[in-house]
Amino acid sequence: MRNSIDLGRSVSKEDYKKELPELRSRLLEAQRALRTAGIRVLIIIEGLDGSGRAEVVNKLHEWLDPRGLQTHTFWNPSDEELERPAFWRFWRVLPGAGEIALFLGGWYREIITDATHERIKNGDLDARLTPILALEAMLASDRTLILKFWYHLPSEVQEQRLKEEHSTPDDRWPSIKAAIKGREALAQWAERILRHSDTADAPWFSIEAEDVRYRDLATGYTLLEGIEKSLAVQNNRRSADIPPPEPALPLAASARITVLDHVDLSANISKSSYDTELADMQNEIRSLLWRAHALGISTYLVFEGWDAAGKGGTIRKLTAGMDARLYRVIPYGAPSSHELAHHYLWRFWRQVPRAGRVAIFDRSWYGRVLVERVEGFASQAEWQRAYHDINEFEEQLVNHKGLLLKFWLHISPEEQLRRFEDRQNTPWKNYKITPDDWRNREKRPAYELAVNEMVLRTDTEFAPWHLVANENKEFGRLRVLEIVRDTLKKRVKAAE
Repeated sequence: MRNSIDLGRSVSKEDYKKELPELRSRLLEAQRALRTAGIRVLIIIEGLDGSGRAEVVNKLHEWLDPRGLQTHTFWNPSDEELERPAFWRFWRVLPGAGEIALFLGGWYREIITDATHERIKNGDLDARLTPILALEAMLASDRTLILKFWYHLPSEVQEQRLKEEHSTPDDRWPSIKAAIKGREALAQWAERILRHSDTADAPWFSIEAEDVRYRDLATGYTLLEGIEKSLAVQNNRRSADIPPPEPALPLAASARITVLDHVDLSANISKSSYDTELADMQNEIRSLLWRAHALGISTYLVFEGWDAAGKGGTIRKLTAGMDARLYRVIPYGAPSSHELAHHYLWRFWRQVPRAGRVAIFDRSWYGRVLVERVEGFASQAEWQRAYHDINEFEEQLVNHKGLLLKFWLHISPEEQLRRFEDRQNTPWKNYKITPDDWRNREKRPAYELAVNEMVLRTDTEFAPWHLVANENKEFGRLRVLEIVRDTLKKRVKAAE
């Protein structure tokens, strides 16, 4: 992709005045329509210094309805951002349904800057772009229109404009002189980056910026066409929405064994041993978490399991050995209307803790492939895509000095029924039982298949699943604490 070809395109003042009213009217109409349709629009603005990127953003704010329109500039990351995975600062400001977000530079700013200043080698480019392309594909598959604009202009025009500036044009350069001198390197690297990241999901549009009227109109028309095309196909079934085939199993029970059938539910422990071991493990975990905090290691603990499997009690025993300043328990239920307006991972990205802290998820992003799958809240295409989305998400957490452990607390249908009846017959436990619990119990076979596929497709070396027998609560709690302690100990020792 050639981003530096200047054809000398221009628009006269007279033609500009003639075309602008209709363009603005159609943009506003399209903006209202995308709100109704619930389409998200993400616009990434990048280009050469002096090309007028900020001017383009201001012009779009002038033309569009400011409601549901936000601009985000990503300069050098703050201390808070540096303590989280790199994409955290982007996820938290992604547009909701019917909204438009303008990202100045976005996730391309850092990679272009690093490449220009020789902090990236040719062989490293693909590795840096891989998570970007994965994110864009993930968003595009979930009703997000992504448009990326690159603005370029001839070298002599750029030099003239930069010399007219009163300060450094961009904080990627120490001075205007350095920006002029670094133009060739920036343009060469940008060309490679644009070529490798120009996809059907998130295309680049290279726009000449010498003539500002042409630049602005071309941007407006491109945005308009993108929105109108998205609106036109929203009700059509695209290939991305056609789910892949599922494995077809024989009807025999022996052919339908799941990972849960291999969990030994007879495991138990005596009360005296439980009390002694519990206190020792809690003390060890407390010490290990402070060492992890000093090393900047973030800990993520995910709890899933059957209703009444003991997630809450296990979490309480686990946190009893933690300093309250370090951890946070984050319970999740059905998403709110505001959360539903975003990509389903959005609400989880917003809860990613700072370095050295602990996040405990009482239910999690796995709802997408469990309850949303079984109850039909997500289409088959959506929950099938989720396995890849989740693996990408978890890998980013772990790659940023994270430790991620996932627990499925398993009990038998008979034990679940006993606990349900106990809750129903005990006044101070009534709040724990709901009609949904009984309905979910009737769908246990469907949930067993969903759990099986979830484990098979998301049990990774960097984020393993632990299937814990919790028929005997004391045994299950100790087993969870043992896994947390042993994994923390190994990770901390390796880092010290």
